[in-house]
Amino acid sequence: MRAVPWPVLPAVATVLLLCLPDQRGDVGGGPHVTPADLASVGLVGYCALRLLRDRARPLTRTAAVVLGAPALAVAVATVAADDPASALTGFARCTQIFVLVPVAVVLLLRSRRDFRWVAGAVVVLAVVQGTVGVRQYVTGTGASYAGRDVRAVGTFGPLDVMAMATTVGYGAVIALSVGLALPPTRTGARWPRRAALCCAAALLVPLALSFSRGAWIATACAGTVVLFLHGARRAVRVMAALAAAAVLAVCGLGAGSGLMAERLDSITRVSAAPDRSVTDRYSLWAAATDIWRDHPVTGVGPKGFAAHRDGHASIGLSAASDTAGAGHAFQREPLLSPHNMYLLVLSEQGLIGAVALLGCWSALLLCGLTRLSALRRAGRAPLSGHAAVPPHAAMPPQAAAPQAAAPQAAAPECAGARRGATGCGAAAVGLLVWQAVDFLYADIGGPTTVLTSVVLGLAAWWALSPAALRDAPPTPGERASTAPASGPPRAGLRPPYGRPAFRAAGPARLCGPPSGPPSPRQVSTPRGCPNAHAEEVRR
Repeated sequence: MRAVPWPVLPAVATVLLLCLPDQRGDVGGGPHVTPADLASVGLVGYCALRLLRDRARPLTRTAAVVLGAPALAVAVATVAADDPASALTGFARCTQIFVLVPVAVVLLLRSRRDFRWVAGAVVVLAVVQGTVGVRQYVTGTGASYAGRDVRAVGTFGPLDVMAMATTVGYGAVIALSVGLALPPTRTGARWPRRAALCCAAALLVPLALSFSRGAWIATACAGTVVLFLHGARRAVRVMAALAAAAVLAVCGLGAGSGLMAERLDSITRVSAAPDRSVTDRYSLWAAATDIWRDHPVTGVGPKGFAAHRDGHASIGLSAASDTAGAGHAFQREPLLSPHNMYLLVLSEQGLIGAVALLGCWSALLLCGLTRLSALRRAGRAPLSGHAAVPPHAAMPPQAAAPQAAAPQAAAPECAGARRGATGCGAAAVGLLVWQAVDFLYADIGGPTTVLTSVVLGLAAWWALSPAALRDAPPTPGERASTAPASGPPRAGLRPPYGRPAFRAAGPARLCGPPSGPPSPRQVSTPRGCPNAHAEEVRR
């Protein structure tokens, strides 16, 4: 088993530190800083040190524009806020979540192998939190719901009832995408693929026990997108199997199936007969809309919704929600956000912030789908990192036969790499879809906010980073050979000296014979001629 690569270790640590129990005992006391938040600061600092050391251009122009637009918008909203000093805290938080951490993830991931490490850490976190949540439901030690301590919240406690549902939703989307795209092992075994699909199905149990309607809807939408990205026929088969498994799971919950049915039924009557939580959410949405009408361009500033809420909310809005269970006493948690990320940005940052944030996420989704579509159109062309090694010198005759058989031997490996890349791309797109749908019913806040920033970084990496086309990090020899040489020939470089060993004159065509008619030099030079290889190198 390979060790975790050093560049992605900070990102993996940031995710896994969320397994630690949340030590927050009450809703007061100011901002709550978790070990994962501190690890995210270390992640950004480590990325900055690597940039200073390498002195390389950090981002492409497109990535800089897409990822930098939210930072500029929140800066303008902070300057134009009614109280810029108090808005600085919100500016720092928004910049951390939507800009700094995603950019650090984009820069530190060097290949799809690094992507799998971070995505695997998210799945491990989901399994840990889901296991704790199922135990809470079975033993009656969860958060209070309908007068019973049966709500699965993991180690996050009753003050963050959405945290475990968010984590499990991420893990289910990643496991499903990987399971659908995972190729057989070299020995032909398919157990890794079956294990991933079983993991995705098992994570649906704690997701159901979280009683989070927004997470249910987001997971259903993201899972559907992932399935259709892997093929329509496969999507129909898997959706039928998941529907049957869901029916069996609900029937097997016994007494809890009544609570589950009631929660599901509440989704269909949110307008006819809404419950108290839905009524409060409607009031918060109306308040956010009224705040935006009063400050349409730049909003009231980050962290300004709570100060302006009471002046725009209806009388029927509850001041706080009741929380209890999972080892905590009864508390009243204030409703300080509209529970809709888009309306929160609209009220606090105005049209400037909303357009910048929505434009950023739309660009990420469009670029991610475009790259995934281009990968499918590549046909039999292999992926970067699996190309046949170009000849650097004339081979002896005894080596000709093995080299002639190399393309046929490498074809299955290239096909497996393509499927692996499809899995990474579908997972990134699915995570972005999950977050976009969930933000219709939730916003940032709580310990999993930093996990959201890492997930956005994974989606941005697939959409914008050139490293997404590479299956493995470049070796030191490859990095040296791809760098233009100046001066005398350096040791270790093969002829032609002073030139890159791998020259890319356009989109890489990775496996198989070159397309198109042969060049005049190829036609005029016999295969047995000693200068045949030199002519191909010059071409």
